[in-house]
Amino acid sequence: MIQTEDTIVALATPSGAGAIGVIRLSGPDAIIIANSVFKGKDLTKQPTHTLHYGSIMDGELILDEVVVSLFIGPKSYTRENVVEISCHGSNYIIESIIKLLIKRGGRAAKAGEFTLRAFLNGQLDLSQAEAVADLIASNSKASQQVALQQLRGGFSNQLSQLREQLVQFASLIELELDFAEEDVEFANRDQLKQLIHTITRIISSLIQSFELGNAIKNGVNTVIAGRPNAGKSTLLNALLNEERAIVSHIPGTTRDTIEEVLNIQGINFRLIDTAGIREATDTIEQIGVQRTMEKISQSALLLYVFDAAEITIEELNADLQRLQTPGITMLVIANKADLLNEAQLLALPHTEKAIIISAKEKQHIDKLKMMIYHAAVKDQLSGNETLVTNIRHLEALQKTEEALMRVLNGIDDTTSDFLSMDIKQALHYLGEITGAVTTDDLLENIFNKFCIGK
Repeated sequence: MIQTEDTIVALATPSGAGAIGVIRLSGPDAIIIANSVFKGKDLTKQPTHTLHYGSIMDGELILDEVVVSLFIGPKSYTRENVVEISCHGSNYIIESIIKLLIKRGGRAAKAGEFTLRAFLNGQLDLSQAEAVADLIASNSKASQQVALQQLRGGFSNQLSQLREQLVQFASLIELELDFAEEDVEFANRDQLKQLIHTITRIISSLIQSFELGNAIKNGVNTVIAGRPNAGKSTLLNALLNEERAIVSHIPGTTRDTIEEVLNIQGINFRLIDTAGIREATDTIEQIGVQRTMEKISQSALLLYVFDAAEITIEELNADLQRLQTPGITMLVIANKADLLNEAQLLALPHTEKAIIISAKEKQHIDKLKMMIYHAAVKDQLSGNETLVTNIRHLEALQKTEEALMRVLNGIDDTTSDFLSMDIKQALHYLGEITGAVTTDDLLENIFNKFCIGK
């Protein structure tokens, strides 16, 4: 059972020595417990959203000089009384203060328990609570913006509107069941069809947004592949603007994968430099080629690099046919343009997904970066749209869509009780996203992934 009546205590800042540490209390006795160890003003008589300087005392022993922040419920993150004690960042001091607060009646908080209380007390819905964790974990401008948009309720508001419209029709169909013997219709079937079509279009768009949302949240797996000496490692170094990979004219230099992160306009691309694709000359190189093919199959974006001065058209087409994989976007990169004459340049592929560069001379590298960015984003990122980034939300939306399709398929020849059942299922799955429908197991699974103190 989830406990909410007691007062919880945890370190809200990262563990380890630092300039300051912030210890957070939340619960009905937060101010009383803090006041019992605080030497300064009487915290129980102070207004909300105020700061107070004083000392934390363990009997007659001064543990530290601190600043205490007061947030009186419901005007706090958890809607409970919240106290934050800013002390010096010594591990000994922090542990001593936390032990003292627990001794005075507090309880050590579990992972995510402060945000769980914010959800249970109506401060946040469940998707907003999950956005808190995403915001903390964000490592790029795009992932921060998506998490912030969800935290502000953009996703929740959209789902609430859909759910409200469905609830109205569900109520009318329930009313029909009450008058089943009189064979009357309160829910206009044509209007219901129109509503289901509208909602499924929106839900389908949200489902499709997961590919981009997940890429923004976790980074885009981007594999650099090609034949030996095509300039893959040189390209990696040029994209990163540093000498990350060993470059050599000897074929087979790269025998294992090298992974680095490149940020392009706020989105992280996980660049993976791989072993050259050819018939391996030894066991180690053979393993490297196998790993290359595995990485390609796991990627979202493939950068195929070829030596434009050496490869034949037949070899190029064979490579493209071999590497083209459904669901994986491939950009074709003709390298070593600095070694080509005009006739050779004209003979190279000229398409939207092909580019001619010189990795060694860093020619057209900025243009390639923009191609990489647009291949991942596909003009879907404007800053205002809702993107699904959470696999739990994706699965709930897919189940909602399935339930609504059952409503649509049976709307003309299905009795009201079956229509009502399918609409209720759609409402249930939408409610799981925002927390209108929850179980203790679901909440525990979500909030266990949070850091302690948040």
